[in-house]
Amino acid sequence: MKKLTTKFLAFSCLALLALASCKKDEVRTVAKVGTPGALATSTTTPALSKANLNETAITITGTPQAYGYSAATINTLQIAVKGTSFATPSEVSLTAGALTKSYTVQDFNNLLLSMNLPTGVPSQLEMRLKTSLSTIAGIEYSNVVTVTATPFALVSYIYVPGAYQGWEPKTADSLQSATGNGVYTGIINYLPGKLDFKITTKKNWDVAYGKTSGSGISTSGGDISAPAAGQYMVKVDLNANTITMAPADYMAAIGNAPVGSDWSADIDLKYNNGTLAWEGVVPMVVGEFKFRMNHAWANSYGIPKTGGDGTFLNNNDNNNIPITTAGNYKVSITPIYKDYSAEITNLGKINTDLTAKYTSVKQ
Repeated sequence: MKKLTTKFLAFSCLALLALASCKKDEVRTVAKVGTPGALATSTTTPALSKANLNETAITITGTPQAYGYSAATINTLQIAVKGTSFATPSEVSLTAGALTKSYTVQDFNNLLLSMNLPTGVPSQLEMRLKTSLSTIAGIEYSNVVTVTATPFALVSYIYVPGAYQGWEPKTADSLQSATGNGVYTGIINYLPGKLDFKITTKKNWDVAYGKTSGSGISTSGGDISAPAAGQYMVKVDLNANTITMAPADYMAAIGNAPVGSDWSADIDLKYNNGTLAWEGVVPMVVGEFKFRMNHAWANSYGIPKTGGDGTFLNNNDNNNIPITTAGNYKVSITPIYKDYSAEITNLGKINTDLTAKYTSVKQ
């Protein structure tokens, strides 16, 4: 029995040795101290002017954080106003194989304007490269580069061809970006049963944006539709490729001076997305009129009350705008931050002295 037990133990030891020899060594990835990321720019004082819109303003080159082993990284260029500690930076995603980003003068100027930087004044920006292994882990930052640039105002337009005007880009209403920052606004009057439209960057179909999902738009999207017929404030952000629409306030002339009104029918004005004013040519006879918002007396505008603060008052019989000579009048009212200016010019007479201009301090 003792001999048998000894043989069994010997056999067991051999088996364990065999198993140990068959087991492969575990392959482990050990993180080593990596190389920090780095960021460099072609200039720290890019020259921005309207004369060189298509020239390269700045080229930014990044080297991502190295983690000591082969890893797919997510790389993002962060740009922020100096002194904000990158609290709300503008971010640009960079592909792993292309860590260089070049901006034309127009594109870089638009970026600065989208950050609400003042025009004509030098502003300082801070740039850095953010590198991570995933969206939530292993985030590292490069050195910070400071860039000084002076953005300039550049009014630009896009266009809204659609069913409401016969799908013709050449005659379509426009949306305006007062500073050329890529965000365009304007008021469009959509007609019943003619609600579909698109957005074009020029007065042709070469580049046309359509609807994707939610508020998104893209050059491969389908027709965009207004919620209903009527006046809508349209906002297009070509930085984020989004569109939003909201019912718009609108203006009309009403009184016993506008022909066909007689204080009961509004003579609707058309919003000019270039001048940001409600305008129209209105035949007038001797009498009076007011501007009225949304066909309601809750907001109507005339001459500021004598001795008042310049406010356009509602329901005040003394502040109607007088017309003393019959003729065709170009009328316009510009609502800007609830401060209003109105201009009435008689087009029916040459060298007329009947040109009145009224301005208000507040609504």
